[in-house]
Amino acid sequence: MAWSLSANQSRFIKRYAQSLDSGDVAVFVGAGFSRAAGYVDWRALLRDVATDLGLDIDRETDLIAVAQYHLNEKHSRGRLNQAIVDELAHFAMPTRSHSILARLPLPTVWTTNYDQLLERSFEQAGKIVDLKITRENLAQTKRDRDVVLYKMHGCVTQPHEAVLTKDDYEQYTLTHPLFVESLKGDLIGKTFLFLGFSFTDPNIDYVLSRVRVLLGTNVREHFCLMRSPARPSRLVGRQKADYEYEKRAITLRQADLLRFGIETIWVDEFSHVEPLLTALSAFIHRKSVFISGAAHDPAPLGRTRLDDLAREIGVRLIREGFNLVSGFGLGLGEQCVVGALRALYGVPKGLEAERLVVRPFPHVDKTHQQQQNTRHREELIARSGIVVVIAGNRAKDGRTEMSPGVLEEVEIGLRERKYIIPIGATGHAARIVWEKVRADQERFIPGINGQRELETLGNSSATNEQLLNALFRLLGKAAKAGGV
Repeated sequence: MAWSLSANQSRFIKRYAQSLDSGDVAVFVGAGFSRAAGYVDWRALLRDVATDLGLDIDRETDLIAVAQYHLNEKHSRGRLNQAIVDELAHFAMPTRSHSILARLPLPTVWTTNYDQLLERSFEQAGKIVDLKITRENLAQTKRDRDVVLYKMHGCVTQPHEAVLTKDDYEQYTLTHPLFVESLKGDLIGKTFLFLGFSFTDPNIDYVLSRVRVLLGTNVREHFCLMRSPARPSRLVGRQKADYEYEKRAITLRQADLLRFGIETIWVDEFSHVEPLLTALSAFIHRKSVFISGAAHDPAPLGRTRLDDLAREIGVRLIREGFNLVSGFGLGLGEQCVVGALRALYGVPKGLEAERLVVRPFPHVDKTHQQQQNTRHREELIARSGIVVVIAGNRAKDGRTEMSPGVLEEVEIGLRERKYIIPIGATGHAARIVWEKVRADQERFIPGINGQRELETLGNSSATNEQLLNALFRLLGKAAKAGGV
C-alpha cells in the first residue's frame, strides 16, 4: 500500500517538532522497532523455552509468566540468559528507521530492548552516547554526550542482569528505583514518542500510572505510533468478525492511553513508520540548507561572480535565520562556509555550532572511497531540509563533465523528501536539475508555487542580487511549508 501523509500525521509532526526545537523530548523504543533488522520478538525468544515446558508459545498471552514458569521448574535462569545471547548477540545492521531516528536532535532515548541497534545507530551518526544500563551508570556522565540512552531492562552484554521473569518485574521498583524515578521525571518533563511499543510492559504501566496519579489531568502530551487493523479484502464470516474485534479492542486501547496523555498516531502498515519518520526529519530540518555544488568550470557566470554568489548565500543564510550544512569540498561549499562564518561573527558562543554544520569529506582507500562519500552525503543531507544546487561540474581526462557527486546529492535529497532548489543560471548539473524542477515542481518543491522564482533562477542574465532574492523567497516558502 502506497504511503501518503495523513492530516493526523501532519499535525503530529508539527507538534512533536515544537518540542524537539525546545529540547524537551524523548523517544521510547520497543521490541517492534528491532524486528525489521532481523531480531526476534519476545514470543520467538521464548519459543524453545516454552517447548521444554510442554507449552505452545503461540497460544500463550502472558509471556513474562512463561519465563517465570521456566525459572520455577529449573531453579536457574541459565537457559533464559543463553536465549538472549543466542538470539541477540549476533551482529545486525540498524534499519533505515534506526538511522533516521539517530539523526534527530534527541537528547534522551529509553528502551526495553536488549539488543545494541540503538547504540550502533547513534555512533554511526557521529554522536556520543551516554549509556545507562546499571544504577552505577546513572551516577556517571559521559563528557560531551549527545544523547542519553537508558536500557531499563538490561543489555545482551549482561544477560544475567536482564529483566525477564515475573520475579524481575515484580521487584523492579526495589532493584531499579533510580531508573523508575528517572523515567518518571522524564515523563513529567518531556514529550515522548513511543515506537514499536505494545504497552503491555508492567513496569511502564506502573510508571505511567504513578505519573497520572501525581498530575491528574495535567499529564504532559505524548505520542505513540500504532498500526491500524488491516482491513480484509472481503468483510464476511470469520474475517469480518476478527476485523471488527481487533478494531474494537484497539479503539479501547486508544482511549485508555489518553488517560496518560498518550495520543495514538495511526499507520496503515508497519513499513509506513519509516516514511513517517523521514517526513518528521525533513520538517525538523526545514531551515537547514545543504549546499551542493562544484565548479571546475565557472562558466557562464565566471569565477569571480560565482564565488561572490556562493559567499553571499552563506552570509544571508545565517542572517535570515537558516542553518548551513556543507561537506566543505573544494570551491563553492568552501565559499558558502566563508560567508556564513563572516555572518556568525558576534553570535553567542555555542549557538554557532547549531547554525553551521561543516563535515569535510573523509579520505579512505580508493576501494571504499565512493561508498564512504555516499554515506557522508546521506549523513549531511539527513541533517538538512533543503538542497541548493550550484553549478556542478568537474574536470576529468582533460575535459569538463557533470559532477556525479552533485547529481547523487540531488537523488539522495529526493529520496529523503528534501526540497531541491537549483540555481539554473550557474549552468552544468544545476541547469539540468533546474529544467527538471520547472517541468515537475510537485516532485522537487512540493506544496509551494515557485514558478516566478524559478524563472529568475534560470536566467543567466539576472544579477547576483536578483538570483539571491529569488533563492531566498523560495527558501522561505519551503521552510514555511516544511513538507507537511
